[in-house]
Amino acid sequence: MAYTAAAGHSFSALPAAPATASLQRAFIWLLGASGAIVFIEPSPYELVTLLAMLVFFATGMRARLVFVPLALLLFLINIGYSIAAAHLLDRSEIVSWVLTSWYMAATVLLFAMIVSDDTAARLDLLRRGLIAGGLIAALAGIAGYLNLVPGGHDLLTLYERARGTFKDPNVLGAFLILPALFALQSVVADPPGKALRSAIALGIMTLAILLAFSRAAWGGLIITAAFMLVLMVLTSPSQAQRSRIIMMAVTAAVLAAALLAVLLSFDQVAEMFRQRASLEQSYDAGRFGRFGRHVLGASMALDLPFGIGPLQFNKFFPEDTHNSYLNAFMSGGWLAGICYPALMFTTVMLGFRHAFVRVPWQRAYLAIFAAFLGTVGESFVIDTDHWRHFWLMLGAMWGMFAAAHSYMAAFTSPRLRRE
Repeated sequence: MAYTAAAGHSFSALPAAPATASLQRAFIWLLGASGAIVFIEPSPYELVTLLAMLVFFATGMRARLVFVPLALLLFLINIGYSIAAAHLLDRSEIVSWVLTSWYMAATVLLFAMIVSDDTAARLDLLRRGLIAGGLIAALAGIAGYLNLVPGGHDLLTLYERARGTFKDPNVLGAFLILPALFALQSVVADPPGKALRSAIALGIMTLAILLAFSRAAWGGLIITAAFMLVLMVLTSPSQAQRSRIIMMAVTAAVLAAALLAVLLSFDQVAEMFRQRASLEQSYDAGRFGRFGRHVLGASMALDLPFGIGPLQFNKFFPEDTHNSYLNAFMSGGWLAGICYPALMFTTVMLGFRHAFVRVPWQRAYLAIFAAFLGTVGESFVIDTDHWRHFWLMLGAMWGMFAAAHSYMAAFTSPRLRRE
């Protein structure tokens, strides 16, 4: 009784009119699904988030004190970018980059406030939207790679790699990880009918990730899936459920290996896989390779308290930073360079702290946390600064932190214990 009372007491927003509630639900689903289409600018995602801000602020949305550190760090990061870019604002691409960074920060706060109320229901809608978006992007990438759409090969692939509805195959692969984790959770934990449908969705998204030929996405999917499944086993309430998760996870791994074996039987796929599976590409090695640039850039950043400004790193080195933490220093000086990793690692620490909190939305939490943690790690070798889905996950994490705090406070209140 206390569990139900607590849930009802603290996680539902104030009752909204049916029309308002339906509109809010529609936008939450769209926020998840629209993130899959970003090869045009402004993308549908930008339009949907702008409209969602208007809708939720007009129909009621609560700011919470727990979001103050989040808002402060986002503000300081973008102040750093703005100061470092001040002497470059005569260039439209610099202005666009800075404005996009401010906009991404606003979307983080939007998602945090949305998820902090009516948390379980809203996360379910977001999950459904992300899976729908993942299937759209994955099917587009597969269709382009297999040349199933007239003229689609050039539009939906890049360098013979599937990119689907994204500009870059690496971003397609990264985006698909979270919806794939949601589908995997259903495969290992839901009833057979739903698990079968989810297995089909998981297979489609896994195939698209493989055809994107992104080493980071391949490794990210394997590591985040393993991490999430371990957490699911550790947090399962019964031995029977733990056994099922383990059994289904092994079955899914065997099927994934079989899918890979089939793909490698095709010469074109096998050759590309061999090239991409190499741990060190030609652009990684050497003094000015990816990792050499990291060392040289870090040394340079120590002497530049105001950085060099956004999009300027490739003026000094052959390519971009391919490291979001280094990029924060170079694009925003010491202010952004300190605050950006502080925000990420604070979120990760809070994420581990909340992983074992018994809340009604724990399953969704574990998937989002695993995908977020994977992207934080990936940020050491690629620029994730403007990945829409990364900022969505960051906002959702803080929204779940706030909701968990309210849940535990309500659940342990003397009045609810008496009930």
